[in-house]
Amino acid sequence: MKRFFTCLLALLALAGLVQSARAELWGYVDGDRVAHFSGSRLDSRFQAVMSDTADPLKVPGKTDAGGQLLTWLDFAPEVLSVQPYVREAARSNGVDAELLEAVIAVESGYKRDAVSPRGATGLMQISAVAAQRYATPQEAQRPALDLLLDPRSNVQIGARMLADLIRRFGHVDAALAAWNAGEGAVRRAGGKMPPIDETQAHVHMVLELYWALLQRSLPALAQQMKIEQAEHRVRSAERLAKSATP
Repeated sequence: MKRFFTCLLALLALAGLVQSARAELWGYVDGDRVAHFSGSRLDSRFQAVMSDTADPLKVPGKTDAGGQLLTWLDFAPEVLSVQPYVREAARSNGVDAELLEAVIAVESGYKRDAVSPRGATGLMQISAVAAQRYATPQEAQRPALDLLLDPRSNVQIGARMLADLIRRFGHVDAALAAWNAGEGAVRRAGGKMPPIDETQAHVHMVLELYWALLQRSLPALAQQMKIEQAEHRVRSAERLAKSATP
């Protein structure tokens, strides 16, 4: 991975966007899962990929800096115990495991028994109504609370719901906004991010963590990449990522 980002820095230098291959590298993943890179922070969407000056990544309930948070996600027992369910749900529903991990971390901090004041329950903070909608016939035979407190069932139902929202709204950010604020709010906003501060902050937090997790496997997972310039964009296809890997 380090070699991959070093190659990107070199490409930016060749494009005249940075003065040295040792300069900072900034990026983000948009709603279409396109990775954007720049030699400077062009706007608030860009987060540091290689920088000593950027603000640390934080998730509600965690005060760790970005690197420490990712280490916690790698080693915490409550996280590791859920990983088989996350990978299973990702495979069966066509959703990135990293996206599921980011949603779980932001929604519940991996607390499987978390219940919000509004009754959203479990790892992915799912309502009883959503559980009824996305549960299989067999799952629907169980009481909603028991179903949502079961980690495997919670993640499977959440993955089905997220996959459905992505299919219907066409973008990960819009799907996350619908998850947080409701589908009606996104429809009223024309299928885009609604002008709700809480929802925008929530979506930004999930996407920021999703991006951080993707960094560790970006060459294999990014569908496309864009190297950003102030005046124009240079699109690089997936072959760029392949050529940068060992």
